[in-house]
Amino acid sequence: MSQAPIGFEMRKIRVRLDHILPVRQVKDPQSRVERYKTILASIKEVGLVEPLMVYPQQGQPDTYLLVDGHLRLLALKELGETAADCLVAHDDECFTYNARISRVSPIQEHRMIKKAIQNGVEPERIAAALNKPIRAVRACMKLLDGIIEEAAELLKDKAMSPKALYLLKRVTGVRQIEIAEFLVSANNFTVGYVEALIMGTPKDQLVTPEKPKKKKGLSREEIARLEQEMEMIGRDFRAVEQSYGDNVLNLTLIAFDRL
Repeated sequence: MSQAPIGFEMRKIRVRLDHILPVRQVKDPQSRVERYKTILASIKEVGLVEPLMVYPQQGQPDTYLLVDGHLRLLALKELGETAADCLVAHDDECFTYNARISRVSPIQEHRMIKKAIQNGVEPERIAAALNKPIRAVRACMKLLDGIIEEAAELLKDKAMSPKALYLLKRVTGVRQIEIAEFLVSANNFTVGYVEALIMGTPKDQLVTPEKPKKKKGLSREEIARLEQEMEMIGRDFRAVEQSYGDNVLNLTLIAFDRL
């Protein structure tokens, strides 16, 4: 099997910023104020972590087209930098680099921040680099408190908001795993869906079963009905899960018999 070609050279080069030509116009970086401020704060605090991606401009030696990193380039110029580390791309198309971005999930961010602090980085410096208030960094450090490891592992790379994760702490460990499996199967990690699953959780699987369930716009009878419906859905889900492997095997054998 042939290997996929590498899209850029494996070495960094130092390029003057005035020799880098953007391939698109960033009309107003302030319209992306949070992202731009984060990039600006990160570069100011720890330097440029991700090099710019450039492509040699034909007919103009030492001049490059900027394939990826337009906001980083603007931030570097605003901070008074004159040169930056760059990777040289093998072609001048921008889609590949922008389409392969993998956003960091809240759980991954929690683990990275926790590891950085364990390695001696001060929370204040992390807050400055991420352009976040220190209270947000401290809250991120405690994100998984009350969530068992099995549930966290299922959700570690999912785009699940911190609020949804905090809701998950209202149920016991076994129920956390069940809800995590529901979320992954449905590919739905919204706060509303998590809240519905928790509202449908039997009292004996709540961390504080003595506390009555309350939801604005729902009566006690409607909450009780929701709990029954969610229990039925849970039973159906487990039945399908248990029979899935056997069904796939049977379908495979039938397909081979017909060949």
